Order: sequence, then structure tokens, then C-alpha cells
Amino acid sequence: MHAVLTAGRAPYRLGLRRSWRERVVSYGLLAPATVLFAIFMFYPLLYTLYLSFFDWNMTRPTKEFVGLENYISVFTDPAFGKIMGNTGLYILLLLVFDFAAPYVFSFILSFVVKKGKNFYKSAIFLPSVISLVVGTMIFVWILNPISGPVATVAKALGLTVPIWSNTQGLVIVVLSIMTSWKIFGYNFIVVMAGVSSVPMEVVEAARLDNIPTWRIFLNIVVPMSSSTGIYVLILSIVTGMQQIFTPINMVTKGGPDNASTNLIYAVYDQAFGFFKTGTASAYAILMMLLFGFLLFLEFKFVEKSVYYEN
Repeated sequence: MHAVLTAGRAPYRLGLRRSWRERVVSYGLLAPATVLFAIFMFYPLLYTLYLSFFDWNMTRPTKEFVGLENYISVFTDPAFGKIMGNTGLYILLLLVFDFAAPYVFSFILSFVVKKGKNFYKSAIFLPSVISLVVGTMIFVWILNPISGPVATVAKALGLTVPIWSNTQGLVIVVLSIMTSWKIFGYNFIVVMAGVSSVPMEVVEAARLDNIPTWRIFLNIVVPMSSSTGIYVLILSIVTGMQQIFTPINMVTKGGPDNASTNLIYAVYDQAFGFFKTGTASAYAILMMLLFGFLLFLEFKFVEKSVYYEN
């Protein structure tokens, strides 16, 4: 009997030993990525949160603890409402230019255009390999209200071009176009891959039933490529808000009268313009909370309807 019990325990002990070894190997493989995340992601985030409770100008050797004063100063700043409104408008425009528009172009090239697809793909993707700094300079020259090509054509037609960099509302639209020109090509290629994976038989069957093209796009192509679309949706917000900093810093410096300032530029301006590290850190934490809230809404309301088979 003892021999039988011993023989029965042997496979169990062997399984425990193997399971323990697999855990050690798994944790060992995860350790390098975890360490890198801790150094370059978690530590900066925690340190930013720490700095948001202090008054420090990056030159003094000591920091003065002020509690929630930095957050109070941010919320009571007269420009805070405008900055938040600008941030929301930037996000909306970037979604239109870098999420909705690539979907439409991808559908047209996949199911409507018959010839020259490779040329159009290359032409659309080309701006994504050009520096955003160069692209911004090109747009500034093209849209120069005095001597730019657009102004020259407008004068020939008897029209005038407004000074967009000093016009409330219009400046955000133009800056968003500059950024989208850079991001659009990559998003288009990614969306194109998802849209092209939709079975052609389904689209042809809908056409045989005389389904309008716009309904094929909205009711068939978009749902069946939504797994790719959700990735591009998140990418458009995160990448767009990061990239928009370059044209703001080069052209408007957040002006006129904070008309083009968003949360990300406010972080930079407070830290390196006014040397208010605590206020800049508070703005950074608010930006992180905004991104977290947007991701929460995405996972709660959008992720449920995503189609993953393709």
C-alpha cells in the first residue's frame, strides 16, 4: 500500500516542480520589460505626481511643499477653460482628419477605385516619412496670407486670406491640418489593411441587393474592420496630441491669447517658459487623467461592439 501511495504522489510532485519552473521562467522573461517600464514609465509618472505638490523652479536646491495649491491655481486660472476647450477641439479635429478620413479613403481605394491603387497608396503614405518640422515650414509658406501660393490665387480671384495664426478658432483648424498631414498616411495604411480584409463576396452580395454604397460602408465595412479601427482610434488621439506640439511651438507659441494652447503645450510652457515645475506637473497629471478617461470610455462603450475575426 505504501508503495502504491508513493507511486501516486510522484507524478503530482513532478507536476508541482514543473509548474514552479515554468513560473520562474515566465517571470524571468517578463523581468526585463517590467524593469524598463518601471524606469521609463512608472517612475517618471510617480515623480511627476510628487512634483505636483511642490513649488520648485528647477534651479533651487530645495522644493517647497504646497499641497494642492498647484491644482487650485490650475483650476482657478482664467485660461484653464480655454485650454480645456482647445484640447477637446484638437481631439475632435484629429479624429476627423486621422480616423474618419482614412476610413473613407481606404473604402474608396479598396472597393470603388479600379486602377492606380498602388500610386494612390504611395502618394498618400509619402508625407508620413517627412519630418513634421519640414512639413510645418511648408504649410507656413503655402498659407502665408501675404505672399503664399494660396494668397496669390485668392488675390487673383478677388478674395483675401485671413491671418490664420492670429484668428481665434481658425488657428486650431490649421494646426490640426498640419499635424494630420503627417499622421494621415500611416493611419491610412493601417486602416487599409483592415478594410481590405473584409470579404469581397459580402460586398458584392450587398451590391446585388442594390444596397447603397454608403450603407455598405457603414453597415458592413466599418463593423467588420472595427478591430483595426479601434487601434487607429486610440492611435489618432495619443499620437495626434503628441505631434500637435511641434506646429504649436514653431508657429504660434500657444497664442494668440492662448487660442492654440492645449494641455500638452501648457505643460511645456509652465515648465520651460515660467519655470513653474509644480504647475506643469499638475497639468501633466490632468492630461494623464484625460487620456485615462478617454480609454475608459473606449473600453466601456466601443470595445464591446468590436469584430475581431478579421
